[in-house]
Amino acid sequence: MADDAAMPAASRLTPAERALLVAARSATFATLDDAGLPRLVPICFALASRDDDAGRPRLYTPIDEKPKRSSDPRQLARVRDIERRPNVTVLVERWDEDWSRLAWLRAVGLARLLDPVQSGRVRAERRVAIAVLRDKYPQYDDHALEKLPLIRVTIETVVSWGALSDRGRSPSRSAAGSGSSSLPGDSPRR
Repeated sequence: MADDAAMPAASRLTPAERALLVAARSATFATLDDAGLPRLVPICFALASRDDDAGRPRLYTPIDEKPKRSSDPRQLARVRDIERRPNVTVLVERWDEDWSRLAWLRAVGLARLLDPVQSGRVRAERRVAIAVLRDKYPQYDDHALEKLPLIRVTIETVVSWGALSDRGRSPSRSAAGSGSSSLPGDSPRR
């Protein structure tokens, strides 16, 4: 199947993989709970336009003002999980009724909470991340993202499959009941 080995920093994301991430409106964010079980939540996210100094792509997801079980961001399960075990996975998928247009990308990386009270380089990084998130999601114009933590995921490895460069015809949505895990003639890039 797929080779999960990390590629050299300069080739972590192909242009088609980067385009899929930039175009995706949502993703599934996976952390590990205390028992080592996966905890999955849907997220909005934005990919940084530039990789970090080591050539690793970064994406950002906010702790936004959508309703939560707790008003304290540090009490959110995904935040507690990241603080204990920063290893995370982000899964982006593109669904289409024409199965020759299906694609997915799994990014494995390390998550870090970027608090609003941090200074210097982190403060500048947060400013850029918030601008990218607001550019992608106009709904965030009315959210006080400056006052809330952001999650940065530094991508270490990527596995992708399918028609990555095809934009598809249908918006991304759950493929409940599709039962498909491969297409004839297609194989994962790594």
